[in-house]
Parts: sequence; C-alpha cells; structure tokens
Amino acid sequence: MSGHQREQNASAALFERKLELQAAEKAVHRLCGTATEGRPRLGGLLLYSGEAGLGKTALLAETRRIALEEGKCTVLFARGSESTQAVPFHVVRQLFQPVLAPLSETGRKDLLAGWYDIAGPALGIVPPIGPQDPQGVRDGIDWLVTQLATGRDPVVLIIDDAHWADAESLTWLGYFAARLREAPLLAVIAYRPDELPESAPVFRDLVTGRGAHPVELRALTPEAVSRLVHDSYPEQPDAPFSREVWAVTGGNPYDTVELIAKSKDRGLKPIEESAPLLRDLGATSRGSGLVARLERLGTAVTRFAWAAAVLGTEIQPSLAANLAGMGPAQAAECADKLRHARILTGAIDLEFVHPLIATAIYASIPPATRAAMHGQAAWSVTEAGLGAAAASRHLLEVHPDHDSELVEQLRIAAREHLAVGAPDAARRCLERALQEPPPEEERAAVLYELGCSALLTSLPTTVNHLRTALSLPHLTEELRVDATYRLSQAYAHNSQLREAAEVVKEQAERTPPGSGRMRLQVAHYLWQGIQVEEQDSLARSRRIAELAERLTGRDNTERTLLALRGFDGMIRGEDAVQVVEHMKRALVDGRLADGMGWTNTEWGFEVPSIIGITFAYADRLDHAEELFKEAVTAFEISGWSGGHLAFAHDFLGLVYRRRGQLDHAEETLREGLRLGKRLGPGLPIHWDGACLLIDTLLARGRVDEAQAFAEENGFRAPYTPAIVLPDAACLAGRLLLARGHRKEAIAELEAAGRRLEERGRHNTIWAPWALDLAVAVADDDPERARTLADKAVRHAAVFGTDTAVGDALRRAALVAEPDEALVKLEKAVVHLRRSPCMYELAEALVAHGTALLRAEKLPEAAERLREGLETARKCAADGLVETARTALASAERTAAEPAGDAVR
Repeated sequence: MSGHQREQNASAALFERKLELQAAEKAVHRLCGTATEGRPRLGGLLLYSGEAGLGKTALLAETRRIALEEGKCTVLFARGSESTQAVPFHVVRQLFQPVLAPLSETGRKDLLAGWYDIAGPALGIVPPIGPQDPQGVRDGIDWLVTQLATGRDPVVLIIDDAHWADAESLTWLGYFAARLREAPLLAVIAYRPDELPESAPVFRDLVTGRGAHPVELRALTPEAVSRLVHDSYPEQPDAPFSREVWAVTGGNPYDTVELIAKSKDRGLKPIEESAPLLRDLGATSRGSGLVARLERLGTAVTRFAWAAAVLGTEIQPSLAANLAGMGPAQAAECADKLRHARILTGAIDLEFVHPLIATAIYASIPPATRAAMHGQAAWSVTEAGLGAAAASRHLLEVHPDHDSELVEQLRIAAREHLAVGAPDAARRCLERALQEPPPEEERAAVLYELGCSALLTSLPTTVNHLRTALSLPHLTEELRVDATYRLSQAYAHNSQLREAAEVVKEQAERTPPGSGRMRLQVAHYLWQGIQVEEQDSLARSRRIAELAERLTGRDNTERTLLALRGFDGMIRGEDAVQVVEHMKRALVDGRLADGMGWTNTEWGFEVPSIIGITFAYADRLDHAEELFKEAVTAFEISGWSGGHLAFAHDFLGLVYRRRGQLDHAEETLREGLRLGKRLGPGLPIHWDGACLLIDTLLARGRVDEAQAFAEENGFRAPYTPAIVLPDAACLAGRLLLARGHRKEAIAELEAAGRRLEERGRHNTIWAPWALDLAVAVADDDPERARTLADKAVRHAAVFGTDTAVGDALRRAALVAEPDEALVKLEKAVVHLRRSPCMYELAEALVAHGTALLRAEKLPEAAERLREGLETARKCAADGLVETARTALASAERTAAEPAGDAVR
C-alpha cells in the first residue's frame, strides 16, 4: 500500500470523529502537557469500542501521533491478533520489549529490581527457569510500568484489537487498570465489543463494568461518505454514485475506502450509470469476494497468502516462503502482488492491511491443508530456534495422530509456559497432548502435569486431573506419592479437609514402607489436625504424641511430625515449655531445615506455618516474627504473590496483634486480605485474614467497624472447616457480646465450647470461649460465671505462658467478687509485665486501676490508670485509651475533692 493510500484510509476513518479525537487530545494533554502548567499529571483509561472497520486503528494511530508530538511522554504500542491469542504475554512483550531491548542486562536488572527473574521470562528478556506464580508475574509487570511512568516520562499505553490479545496480557491489564490513576500513565484501548474473549473475565469486567465509559464508534453518515467520494475523484461525482457507495458499505470507513479504491482501479467514472456496478465490486472487500479476488492472482500467490495467514502477525518473509514451499525470489514476487492488491503491507516483516483480510483468508484455507500448514509452521519455528512455547500455538491446531513426538513437544511447551507464569497456556498444551493421545504408559504422567499446572489458579481442575492420574496405571511410585500430596493440598486449600485427609490415608495404605509412605501418613495427621470438626481428635493426638515421643528430628519426616505434635499441643493447651521444645526439635539450629523452607513443594508451606503459629501463641514472638518475615521475603523473591504471600501477611499480622502493635497488625492484615481476595471468596486464607482483622478491630475498640467488615466479608455460620486464628465461632460470640447481643452470644459461645471441649482443645488465647461466656452469663448466673472463669484459669495455668495466665486472671476478675477481683488483677499485671503481649498488659492495668478506683484506693488507681493509658496509646487501642482516660479523670477528680465533699 502506498503512503498516499494509507493517508487516505486514515483520513477516511477519522471523518466525523471530532468528539472522539477531542477525548484523546484531552486525555493526552492531562497526562503529558500539564507539568509546565503547574498541575499534576493525570493518567486514566480511554476505551474505543466499535465493530470491524469503523476506524479504531486510525483513532489509535492519531492518538499515538498526538502523544509523540507532545514530546513529554513515552508511547508504547501493541496489537492483538487472532493468530497469536494462544501466545502468552504476546501483547505485553510488544509493549515493553522496545523499551527493554536497548538496555544492557544491568540496566534491565536495575529497572526491574527484585522482579527481574520473576517477570523477565514473561517479558522475553530472561530464559524461563522454573514455574512462576501468575500473580507474581503480573505484580512484576506492574512494577515495571510504575517505574517507567514515575522514573522517566509519563507513559501512554496504546493497545489495538484488544479483543484478540492473549488472555495473560488481558488479565494483567484488567487488574492493572485499577491502578492507572496512581501513576502518570494513560491506557488507550480499542476493541470489538461482540468479540471480547471469555478467557479474560477480568478484562471483560473492566470494559463492561459500571465504571467503564467506552467511546462507541458509529458508521459514517451519507454526507461523510459523499465528501470522501468527492475528495477521491478530480471530477465532480454524481450524487447517486455517492449514495450507492454509502448504501453498499453501510458507512463502514474501511469498506468505503476499499470500494472507492477498487472503483478507481477498474476505471469506473463517478456517475450514476456506474452505481449498479458498485455492489458486486464491494463484495470483493470481504469474505468470499476477497477470496475470489485472491484466487485470481494465481495459485502461488494464494499459497503465500495462506502461509502468511497461518503465521499471523510480524510475518517473516523467509518463514512464509518456507511454509509456502517456494524460494526467496518467488516469495518476493508473491509479496509484491499481495501488496499491490492491498492485502499485505510492510517491507521487512509483513502484515495484513486489515484484520478482516487476515480472518477471511485464514478461514478460506481447507481444514486439512490448514492443519498441515500449522504442523509445518511448528517445525519451522522450532528450527528457527524460537522454542517449543512459540511453536505450541501451531501444534494446538494439528490434527491428533498418535504422534508421541508431538506429545513430548507439547509437554516441553507446557513447562515453558509455566516458567513464564502462564498456567492456562500450559493447560491448553497438555489437554491437546491428551487428545493426541500420548502413549498409554505416559498418559498418567501427562494428567499429573496437567493437574500441577492448575494448582495456583484452579483448585477444582487440579483435583479432577490428579484424581484421574491416580486412578491410572503406569504412574511411577514417586509421582504417585507426589500427586497424592498435591491432591491433598488442593483439597485443603479448597476447604475440603476431610477429602484431603482421606486421600492421603487411602494412598498411604497402598504405598510400601519407606519415605513416601511416611510422607503420606504425616500428611494425614496434618489435614486431620487442622479440621474444626475432627471426629477422632483425642485418638489422633495420642497417636501423634506416641510417635513423636522418641523422635529427635533427624530427617524432615521426623521434623514434620514434631511440628505437628507441637501445634497439636498448643491447640490443646498443653504445657507450653514442652510445646516449644517440640518445635525447637523440628528446626535445625533454630532455622527451617533444607527441604522444609517456605517455597519447598515436597512438604508445602503448611509445616513452617504451624511452627510459626505455635511460637506466636506460646509467647515466642521473636521466633514467630523471624519465621513469617522470612516467609514474606521468600514468597516475594519467588514471585508467589497469591495465596502463599497472603497467608504470610496474615501470620505476620498475628504476630503484631500478639505484640500489641494493633495499627501495624491492621495494616498487615488488610494487605493479606487484599492479596487473598484475588483468589476468590470463602477459602481458608480469607477466613484467617478476616478473623484476625475482626479480632484486631475489637482490640482497637472499633466494634461497629468490625461488625461492618464481618457482614461485608461473609463472616457468619457455617464457618470454614479449617482451624483459623482465632477460632471463628469463639470470635463470633465475642463480637455479638461486644455489640450487646448477649442472648445470641451465649448460644454461640456455648456451642463453640461443646465442640472444643469434646476435642480436648483448651487453649484460652486461641479460643477463649469460657471467659467470654462467663461475662455473658454473669448477670443472670454469677455462680456459673465464676465456675467457667476458674476452669479457664486452670487451663491457662496448664499452658503456663505469662500471657495465658495473666489474661485469664484479668478476664476472671470481671466476674469475681470485688476483693477477689483485686487479687486476681494484681496477679494478672505481674504475669503480663513478663509477657511480650503489650495490649493484654494495657487491659490488665486499666482493669486493675478501675477496680482500685471502685475500692477508693485513689493513688494506686491513678498510678495504674496512667500506666495503662500510656500503654494503650502505644498499642493504638483507641477504645481502651478512652476507657482509661475517663477512669483516670474520675480518679483525679475524686482525689482533688475536699474530704467533706467526698463524704457528702
């Protein structure tokens, strides 16, 4: 296509686009042109929506020109294509490789910082090494864009034909769009609304949601088409001729320009007599008419056009020639003819003049020929050294034919896709490999790989494939054990704990003695032990105690059993000294053993998690904090930005909550919840974060906010089947009590107590049901209240930490006689001064000061209340601060009154 023809196409597409262009100019100026005016640069999202041929590409080209003319921004461009939809991060690479390619390796590392190895493979600048978490990859791309926009000039992202972009790029874009206003960045996106892909629901929500305001392009009016016809002919066209051009094309700018060009090529005069010929001529612009026009150019030209359509975008002439089975000279001749026919354009790399042309030609290729050409294209791409992943989009189109070599190529491609954080692309490859089908002895292994590919993105899919793999023969013993363990993890993370425990028990019985069998047996104890409604809790605890009694922690299996024993002892409220001793034996020199780290896949992150949780509840907060900070670092370095990192933030929030750093705890927990929400609602990760945040808000005295959060996040019965921190039912009872719903609180706490008592779980810090119930029933049944509180104090004494004993005494004092309450509160303060839990100390100090005030021991009361007030402030416990301030004011006011006034 000549430069003049391209200009004519662009001008036609921009007819009657004044408002659309104004929107682009305004958006670009707000981003790029406001710095000199002393106003902040504002980014945002500009959407152009319209059917094929309405001029979206021309509008984006004009927007690109406007941005470049501003001269104060970086313009990045990409285009989706039908043929590369299956290529993960294809659009992302188009956007950012022009910026990254000129940089040295050091420059790229500086720009991407810790995300270099995580996002680098997806960006095409680092060879793929191992599986990446898709969320981590997206976060790394977020970092890159933010660095580009804030460290240099503002950025304009322009994406054409987004409806054909790959799912991975669209998913990143859909999530990142929420952050567009946080940085000087403008995204301009064009798409066909009726062709939005189902594979990228996040992007669909972005462009169809309530907050989206796409600029919808309409067809040209008859007046605009008439002006185009007049501009194209030196002589004055007849009005009937112009009206027929509009009638044939429907005002579609692409079809209009094509029809005018073809009429001029045919030598038609723009007069009324020529009008009847326009309809047949217009039919050659699309579909069968276009195909017929191509066939008239000859067999060789048609074959070259087919090859180009199979290759899709950025068509290398050498690859197209190879695929068409012709030499360089003949290929060059065919390319020239296709350029002259306005089908192809480009000098070095070729591309179709319009996506409509590429679609029509691709669809015209006979299915058998098309499949064969894709097979040849896969071979050519592989021979060119572009790798199995690049060839996989062609392999997916080849007809199944029991080809074991193709199966192996697809398995390799799947591994490469996982290494760039594209599990859906890996899934497509492995599903296609199953259709080939693979040799019978490899089928189970392919299903295993298919299940593992979905572990971070779709737990139900993982469950289905791994169950099928385990039902087949030919799975090696090692893979069978690993498949079972991963299946149990998928069940557990999907809140199916009973299924998790059952599957490892069943497979353990089929596994010969050895490390594999022991691994499954330990997993059985793990999934049983974190069930809320575990049926044989006492018997399981005895079995673990017997197994762990003689263990020294000589290998990771023994260390895992010791960790389970310690966690079980903590939940049951056993002697904390012994509990901590078990955990120390589960470590090596105070650290996680090799093979038991946070990102290790053999045992999973659950084992180090229960070690850290146990330390947190056993007053070993330094150990717990060290472990969970290590978890955050390990997951961030590995790019695991999904559930793993969310759990790490939740557990770190637990440590801050136990320390009494309530503001820090809230901040950390909200971040964990933000990360966890990206996986969907109702999972164990969501319950842990929600329970800990509600508990923290109650400690801060923000009862209404805690209730609102509970309602928004579905915190209600039935609760998750997994043990959460703190116990969900106990927390629900405490929330009801804080809101004054005493009768409902009693029912909730009594039910929780029965469940916990039956299972021998007596930890009063994790599940303080008896102490809260005592307060709830105190007015109606003070004797029962004191019995409940005293029993809880005895359980706390067995556990023996200063926090457990001190807090139990403080709570028991709430239902005790006044003299006895003073004694209990004084002891509580003594214990809690030795505790690392500052908030519990603040509560005890304020409670003791208030009790002393009631006993008219004013100097002692004021001293306690002042200390309690200062400690509560340090904890950011706003409600307790107000309580302490009020009580202290009362104590000081009473102390200042004359003796006679005091008597009166």
